[in-house]
Amino acid sequence: MFQRIPDIVLWPTCHDDVVKIVNLACKYNLCIIPIGGGTSVSYGLMCPADETRTIISLDTSQMNRILWVDENNLTAHVEAGITGQDLERQLKESGYCTGHEPDSLEFSTVGGWISTRASGMKKNIYGNIEDLVVHMKMVTPRGVIEKSCQGPRMSTGPDIHHFIMGSEGTLGVITEATIKIRPTPEYQKYGSVAFPNFEQGVACLREIAKQRCAPASIRLMDNQQFQFGHALKPQVSSIFTSFLDGLKKFYITKFKGFDPNQLSVATLLFEGDREKVLQHEKQVYDIAAKFGGLAAGEDNGQRGYLLTYVIAYIRDLGLEYYVLGESFETSAPWDRVVDLCRNVKERIRRECKEKGVQFAPLSTCRVTQTYDAGACIYFYFAFNYRGISDPLTVFEQTEAAAREEILANGGSLSHHHGVGKLRKQWLKESISDVGFGMLKSVKEYVDPSNIFGNRNLL
Repeated sequence: MFQRIPDIVLWPTCHDDVVKIVNLACKYNLCIIPIGGGTSVSYGLMCPADETRTIISLDTSQMNRILWVDENNLTAHVEAGITGQDLERQLKESGYCTGHEPDSLEFSTVGGWISTRASGMKKNIYGNIEDLVVHMKMVTPRGVIEKSCQGPRMSTGPDIHHFIMGSEGTLGVITEATIKIRPTPEYQKYGSVAFPNFEQGVACLREIAKQRCAPASIRLMDNQQFQFGHALKPQVSSIFTSFLDGLKKFYITKFKGFDPNQLSVATLLFEGDREKVLQHEKQVYDIAAKFGGLAAGEDNGQRGYLLTYVIAYIRDLGLEYYVLGESFETSAPWDRVVDLCRNVKERIRRECKEKGVQFAPLSTCRVTQTYDAGACIYFYFAFNYRGISDPLTVFEQTEAAAREEILANGGSLSHHHGVGKLRKQWLKESISDVGFGMLKSVKEYVDPSNIFGNRNLL
């Protein structure tokens, strides 16, 4: 799998250390591949197999401090190697948070968020990473890129932050960032809504987005993902709890007529002032009712929300049972969401069958983030590879076919995972020949000797 690995690993402890490392790499023509939390799912950290130069893995894990917190401007200045988990924990001690919660919060870093244009589960309140960053520093072979002030907005030509965001380690090393913070919410409440089918759930999310009243997080699972999550539910602790679960199931399936093999469930998270949260909750549930939605309880909402953090561990466990699995994502306009979901899941099933997979694969999706003009859709797929001589190739070919289906159905190349090396074959098509040429020109100016040679994007 790994034909080439780094020759040297360096652990800088501050911005100045990175400047020295980059200067030495330029002097001796070395290749640098920055790494933060290592959570990339786009082959972004793999060393190019034919790289003949010495490869330095520049590990930012020791650059993990909050340098200052400004309570007047509600900003925090942090080193780029700090993980999301540590950042939120330390800010909470002072009564603040960023609210940025990607699935990889446990391990991913601020620098990684910026370099891949990350998105979090609570973006409806706190925004995506591009909405959170006020200022940043990047060390490049040409020198340090940063703005001259920390104003909240500037009109100074094209925003240089957007050359850095999404650059995926191809231009330099992000060393520090100033990010927005908010007071820790005083009240938090989970919830869930069951819909007769996925289509009505999507229509409800569309209406909530249209009215701009989405809670901190609202995510809609298709039926197969709901059943998968339900199978992971811990054993009930008492006969009474078991009775209540049975009663709820009877009410939804028998009294309300929901088909257990069609129903779809949305998980909700509300945050903020208690009174406003309760008002907000009523507004959302009232809209859901117009689309056949039934309140399905706080416990289900919390379990569904936390399931996100468990998935990666389930994937690793699956390998012990001949199961390969992964996730990928896209974004699409609202009028394409339902068809895209259906067609991509069917394409995965068809590809697996044609490639000799003996058992039907897990092929499931959820709508995870909503916008005025569209939504982010997250897919999970997994298959049992018993009897397959080259399962990794089957896996890669199936994922590539799914990506082609996404693009054919009007979806984006990526919403927040990034391009890396896994998806770069489609980048020119996604951003046009001229757009691709602009990216190449920036790379050639900032890094003419290709010191940052991970070969992502281009």
